[in-house]
Amino acid sequence: MRYLLRIVELALLLLLVAVTVQNSHAVEFKLFFGQSWSAPLIVFLLLFFVAGAVVGLLATFSFYLRTRRELSQLKKELRNRPPASKVVSDPSDAIAD
Repeated sequence: MRYLLRIVELALLLLLVAVTVQNSHAVEFKLFFGQSWSAPLIVFLLLFFVAGAVVGLLATFSFYLRTRRELSQLKKELRNRPPASKVVSDPSDAIAD
């Protein structure tokens, strides 16, 4: 199984190298006010891929922080809750055992 994974990784690497070689010609990226950048197409593809990955990670990070804050608040509420006077056994607990 490990060898199969390595073969797939190698094939993917060769495919990406072939795409890079095919897209090595220079292109012009036009910006506002007459400004433009000229670079190989693969540079622009890589730049926009990395920018998209960073935006995705930032969106995920904000969700992660929000979830941690909520979990911390719930733990604090649980610690401040008075202890229950009587524990009622749940019949469904016997099924889980």
